[in-house]
Amino acid sequence: MLEQALYHKPETEYCYPISENTIAMRLRASKTDVLQVDVVYGGKYDFYEKRQRARMRLSYTDRLYNYFTAELTLSDVRLVYVFELKEGDRICYFSEDGLTEKYDYHFNFYNAFQFAYINAADVHRQVEWMKNARFYQIFIDRFARGNFDKDDRYINLEWGTVPGPKSYAGGDLRGVTENLGYIAGLGANAIYLTPFFRSVSNHKYDIEDYFTVDGMFGDEEDIRKLVTSAHERGMRVVMDAVFNHVSARCRQFADVAEKGKNSPYFDWFIIHGDKIDREKVNYECFASCDYMPKWNTSNEAVQEYLIGVGLYWLQKYDIDGWRLDVSDEVSHAFWRKFRDAVKKIKPECAIIGENWHDANAYLKGDQYDSIMNYAFTKACLDFFVLKSADAKAFAEKLNALLMRNTDTVNCMMLNLLDSHDTHRFLTEAGGDVRKLESALAVLYLFVGVPCIYYGTEIGMEGGYDPDCRRTMDWEKARKGSSLTQLVRALAGLKERRKCLHRNEFRAYAEGEAFVMERGELRLVVNGGETPLPLRKNICTNAEGRLRSFEFMIEEI
Repeated sequence: MLEQALYHKPETEYCYPISENTIAMRLRASKTDVLQVDVVYGGKYDFYEKRQRARMRLSYTDRLYNYFTAELTLSDVRLVYVFELKEGDRICYFSEDGLTEKYDYHFNFYNAFQFAYINAADVHRQVEWMKNARFYQIFIDRFARGNFDKDDRYINLEWGTVPGPKSYAGGDLRGVTENLGYIAGLGANAIYLTPFFRSVSNHKYDIEDYFTVDGMFGDEEDIRKLVTSAHERGMRVVMDAVFNHVSARCRQFADVAEKGKNSPYFDWFIIHGDKIDREKVNYECFASCDYMPKWNTSNEAVQEYLIGVGLYWLQKYDIDGWRLDVSDEVSHAFWRKFRDAVKKIKPECAIIGENWHDANAYLKGDQYDSIMNYAFTKACLDFFVLKSADAKAFAEKLNALLMRNTDTVNCMMLNLLDSHDTHRFLTEAGGDVRKLESALAVLYLFVGVPCIYYGTEIGMEGGYDPDCRRTMDWEKARKGSSLTQLVRALAGLKERRKCLHRNEFRAYAEGEAFVMERGELRLVVNGGETPLPLRKNICTNAEGRLRSFEFMIEEI
């Protein structure tokens, strides 16, 4: 046995409660070791006399490791345990002392692993509606215009033409509301809206006033009608919270610019010096954008102000979640307070961070519920587009991603192929619709919550920002296509099949084919050049044979 590969740590994603009396358990081992693993466990105060054992399953395999899992239902929630490893005739034990040939249960109180007590307040609760959520992301200015009576002198982009960084097309909140039927017809039951607060930009990520709807997009009655109409259709609405930075035009920063250290808001920002110098940019900001100064979210007054923003929209309009912009640059202390305040008002409010990298530190149940899963995006690009991963490597990447976090978090991850911050997936794939279709099949069947960016269902293309923010082609959308039908079919599977609401998952390669199993469903994607037999299936983009990067979904 390769001792260096063995890993387990209590009160992490390797041992965590999923209810007041149930613990999920993981053990990592080398993939070269052929092991049988039992977890030997019991109550903290009678482990020696009443220990039990449970066989662990080999559930996941990535490039280097095997992962064994088990769920333990406990009568005594003061848990201690060790692992018994068997390879051939050899039996070893893994405890806090590491790998040993023997284990003396008399002394378990010194070196057994321990989860001292399951406190109900420490259980990360899954947002129930996220189990069956199918998201549709909307960049408001480019989706649809509904109000033709507003002052539209700001519009400088003809609908259907290529946008620039400072283009305004005229999309608004009424346009979203008027097309809720279209969105629902795609099988989506949740909407993620980019910001609509007062701002001079088309994207509204540089907010001047968090408590006002920008006139370009409408007013508070428009957002009220949008949320109410969505809820009447059984749809959820998630808003975009920009709490890392703000517009330099906001009243607090303007006051600091005028008064320097004499401003009561001076410590609301991170300033190097006694006053703001716009030329030298002696203050922290988003990226290198001097017009978006960074909030000092370690400041308690800033925390209270921004939490007030979050609660205002939650309480006044009964929204269903917050997507948190640039959330990994905001203090952990703030997110903990934000979560406590939000969940106290609405426990089922989803909190979704924008972290492009491993966000485990934020996903322990005290900050976010999940993140936008850009690591999943990259894995799909590696397999379908860049060809830097074959079917085996793709399966291993997906397995590794699931081992980053708890299953509670995995089931709420917002999985996506593209967004307003990336190239369109179809453009990355060189316009190959087959690859987009097969990637969508992976998206809808993977553990977590699928999210498609507006226009994906009609094959919209676009390069990097701002090209990925083109206007919606409504003529094409009304006609529909085979791609539109596929999105509906995949969303229907996600809605109806309960196995896709749980964490059941297995991914592996069969030759050059990528295979994913979710309960009674099996997805096969041909990752090679040689056509494969097309078996009886319930969904496919192939005819006759399964060609390169075509897929089929079948019953097991």
